[in-house]
Amino acid sequence: MSSTVVKKENNEVTLRIEASAGDFEKAVQKAYTKMKGRFNIPGFRKGKAPRKLIELQYGEGVFYEEAINEIFPEVYDEAVKEHNLEPVDRPSIDIEQVGKGENLVITAVVTVVPEVTLGDYKGIEVGKKEYNVEEAEVEKEIEKLQERNARLIAVERPVQDGDTLIIDYAGFVGEEQFEGGTAEKQTLVIGSGQFIPGFEEQLVGKTIGQEADVNVTFPTEYHAPDLAGKEAIFKVTIHEIKEKELPVLDDEFAKDVSEHDTLDELKADLRKKLEETAKSGAERETRDEVVKKVTDNVQVDIPEIMVEHQLDDMLNELDYQLRFQGLNLETYLQYMNQKPEDIRNQMREDAYNRVKTQLTLETIGNIENIEVTPEEVDTEIEKYAKQYNTEMEKFKSSLRDSDYKNIKEGIKVRKTIDFLVGSATIVE
Repeated sequence: MSSTVVKKENNEVTLRIEASAGDFEKAVQKAYTKMKGRFNIPGFRKGKAPRKLIELQYGEGVFYEEAINEIFPEVYDEAVKEHNLEPVDRPSIDIEQVGKGENLVITAVVTVVPEVTLGDYKGIEVGKKEYNVEEAEVEKEIEKLQERNARLIAVERPVQDGDTLIIDYAGFVGEEQFEGGTAEKQTLVIGSGQFIPGFEEQLVGKTIGQEADVNVTFPTEYHAPDLAGKEAIFKVTIHEIKEKELPVLDDEFAKDVSEHDTLDELKADLRKKLEETAKSGAERETRDEVVKKVTDNVQVDIPEIMVEHQLDDMLNELDYQLRFQGLNLETYLQYMNQKPEDIRNQMREDAYNRVKTQLTLETIGNIENIEVTPEEVDTEIEKYAKQYNTEMEKFKSSLRDSDYKNIKEGIKVRKTIDFLVGSATIVE
């Protein structure tokens, strides 16, 4: 195999790849072995006809396409390595020469990782990030604990904001009851906003056993097109009214909700955790600001295909997150009344910035010879194993080469950011 770079323009490289006649003949023979069962030749059982007879009947090039598919990945990979290229997409190919006893000549046009022109990346100035935890923040955390441990008490009075109701309802547009608008013994928290705007407010002041007509207008962007923008009436019956009873904030409360003996100890622990969170947040903001400033100093012509691949990853990530909520991307798009291209366009700028940041950090990591040791990889794998509650060796054996590569690249990026932050100037 031999290869030459015919042309390099922007981020596209044109390769001329030549495989010897002998190597191509071997590929044709492999193609024959793979495909011979597809041909019916009179006088021979299916799959038993000699190659020459098949070629005579179907043409000399009957196996060429499969042979090219057989040989191309190998010769292409060799050419990529020889010329130290980093493809970001599949190549488009053109067959220049193919025939019996001839060398196979292929032209491949491939988009490669762009060249990155770095600006200043050492000594970047960033403002010092500092957050002080206020007493009100501690009290807010206490209130959250108090809310989570509240009890619901049945009451005999008119509905108030914040009450939890048990209701039946049936929805009508005009005189016709619409599908999906009926429920029995439904739980509703007044003020939660879980129902159509205007629904919950109209139940305030109503009493147990009372039937109420609730008039609403469905939002124009409502997920059910046949109801969007329409006026409707819900006939509602209230079965129960419950109010929230908060526990008293004292030492007994602290013992019930934590491992602490007193309320003061609980507050001190909450303050400590808030301070740790604030410190982590400040460090994260500093890192983000350093990386952004370094990336802003970079000049690079990013191929559109890299942005498209990043968008694919982001949409897959969104779909994965939605499935934890019992949804998927298709359902989400229907609910938002959007098409896939709409959300891709919304994410495009973020995708571009992610690609630019990735290219910037990779380039700096290579220039600064930032290395990742096997011990660092093992430490990272051990963290993942603990997250999945799996033994280290068992988890390690389940990893593919691509997983190792991703883990290693992630560590290198993190160490590169550590390097940038370490060399940055923190301004008071």
